[in-house]
Amino acid sequence: MNYAATSEKAAATIDEIRRRVGNALERHPLCRNVQFEIVSTPRSSKGSNWTISMQSIAPDALWEASAIVADIQDAYDLSAAAQFRSR
Repeated sequence: MNYAATSEKAAATIDEIRRRVGNALERHPLCRNVQFEIVSTPRSSKGSNWTISMQSIAPDALWEASAIVADIQDAYDLSAAAQFRSR
């Protein structure tokens, strides 16, 4: 069976993305104290238009937090309406 990934991403607001990232980090024991900020960016070659700025991250949580954020970034696209409100 072919499990080809679609390039379709679900549209989300900054608040929705913030909630999803926060909940995902909270579920991982090493990432519970990670502080982060959602930053809208111009669309990249990978199709992404937002990124995460992480602060207060323990060295042993860096890879796990990065993987969590990457998975969420692969799934969600910052909606056009949300981008204009954030500027």
